[in-house]
Amino acid sequence: MGDSDYSFSLTTFSPSGKLVQIEYALNAVAAGATSLGIRAKNGVVIATEKRMPSILMESHTLEKIAFLSDTTGMVYSGMGPDSRVLLRKARKFAQTYYQTYKEPMPVVQLVRETAFVMQEFTQSGGVRPFGVSLLIAGYDEQGPHLYQVDPSGSFFAWKASAIGKNMVNAKTFLEKRYSDDMEIEDAVHTAILTLKEGFEGQITEHNIEIGQVTDNQKFKVLSPLEVKDYLDEVE
Repeated sequence: MGDSDYSFSLTTFSPSGKLVQIEYALNAVAAGATSLGIRAKNGVVIATEKRMPSILMESHTLEKIAFLSDTTGMVYSGMGPDSRVLLRKARKFAQTYYQTYKEPMPVVQLVRETAFVMQEFTQSGGVRPFGVSLLIAGYDEQGPHLYQVDPSGSFFAWKASAIGKNMVNAKTFLEKRYSDDMEIEDAVHTAILTLKEGFEGQITEHNIEIGQVTDNQKFKVLSPLEVKDYLDEVE
């Protein structure tokens, strides 16, 4: 019996030691739009493609980058509805922590709680894994942080990472361009250039989305006008 014979069971390992439904979830991520994150010396940048399924669709209704707390935000690749469930849970974790301790939740703790939720959905009957990977960016007393969380619930800290359909080429590009002394402005420029590498057509302020958090600024999603200014700088 091959792995395919176990593909409909979430809680049974295949002979090769895989939970095949996790593989399918990763395929859903790989089919999603390219997203990336870069940790700079004084902040973190996350960016993603924002393709409209139709020219008749209102672009402001598609939001791929969202805040989790004042100092933390996330971007996803994969299934949008799944990401909204995790977004709601992560915001609740952050708000509960703030109401209890009157200070922002440490980034790694928020990532860990979110990853626990994703992992729970890999070992329960009647559910399926989340079809998304997340890049979570934040700033706390320990400095800037960038984490990637996968459908299995595993999470790791990164200097720069990419997820989605063009992630291999994007990671290769980031490996060449990344430096430890990079400032937030350089990180935004590098994020735009990385998206350009695998982008079909011309990048504009309407088909990409960028978020950032710095040591002196809360997490925010850049406005189209701010994105256009950065695009003009890298031309």
